[in-house]
Amino acid sequence: MADVQPFRAVRYAGAAGPLSELVAPPYDAVSEDERSRLLAKSPYNVVHLTLPESADEAARLYRAWLDEGVLELESEASSWLVADDYVGPDGVARERRGVVLSLAAEPYSTRVVLPHERTHSKIREDRLQLLRATGVQLEPIFLLSARSLDLEIPECAPDLHTDGTRLWRLSEADPGGLVAGAELLIADGHHRYESALEFAATAGSGGARMMALIVSTEDPGLQVFPTHRVFRGRPDLRDLRDGEGCGDLDEALALLADEPRSRSAAVAYRKNEIELVRGEEGELDVELVDRHGLEGIEYTPVVSEATGAVDGGEADVAFLVRAPRIGDVFATARRGERMPAKSTYFFPKPLSGLLFHPLER
Repeated sequence: MADVQPFRAVRYAGAAGPLSELVAPPYDAVSEDERSRLLAKSPYNVVHLTLPESADEAARLYRAWLDEGVLELESEASSWLVADDYVGPDGVARERRGVVLSLAAEPYSTRVVLPHERTHSKIREDRLQLLRATGVQLEPIFLLSARSLDLEIPECAPDLHTDGTRLWRLSEADPGGLVAGAELLIADGHHRYESALEFAATAGSGGARMMALIVSTEDPGLQVFPTHRVFRGRPDLRDLRDGEGCGDLDEALALLADEPRSRSAAVAYRKNEIELVRGEEGELDVELVDRHGLEGIEYTPVVSEATGAVDGGEADVAFLVRAPRIGDVFATARRGERMPAKSTYFFPKPLSGLLFHPLER
């Protein structure tokens, strides 16, 4: 059973400025250009901590902001109800509800928290160094619960509100009761979870706690989107023909949607040729594409961005894949298997900068 608790959050104080100027997407969703823009937006924007020049610089800034009153520690421990109003890559408006709380990271072998994607050692080490230097979980990870959370929006105004995200304190809630007996799956944050486990090996059990947003798989606002693959500098893929020719993109996407989920399939979109490519039984769509290697690969959840790169001559081919089903993602994790990186795109990712989770060391 997951060890979840309320926690005394560190938050931006009024002296930091408008919250809209302080929050940011999580570190792995910020491009270099966006990082520069956010750094210039406010001297207190959270990317100064999540994407710093160095881990030591992030630690220095965090301590200075606490000393100067830019950040302040909440007087009481709380869990937080979160409602995200968003428009997905498919253009549909939704509301997703979840709860933010303190989770004890446990080895995957305990089967309390399940991974579904592979990680990279360099990224894990980068997050570990930041955690060691600052002693604070700067961003929440995103978990799915295989049971209902029964979250009702309070009638009162939210305690925090920015960029379509609203938060209410749940001082009286029992976090353990919300997720008792539920399987938890990492939707986003594998590298930070594994870094927390390594950090706890030397920092003790207090260092294993994480800030987690937990959303039920039954929540009507939960949606997983596909991550399409775009290849640049790959003339071998531009000239490859190994599928069924299609008249246009709409026809290709309709055929893809009708393909059985028992085997892989993808649309190969080239400037003068569109094909439906079929793979093997028991194979994921992204595994079919990954046969071509990762050289020159880029990712996008938006079909028009993928096809536009090909039409504009910037890319050789775009492979359009189907969104994985949440049940299939859970099933993969339960088997102890990992999906390739960028197999799932859970949107929106939790904002960074709303809450911080200090650790005991």
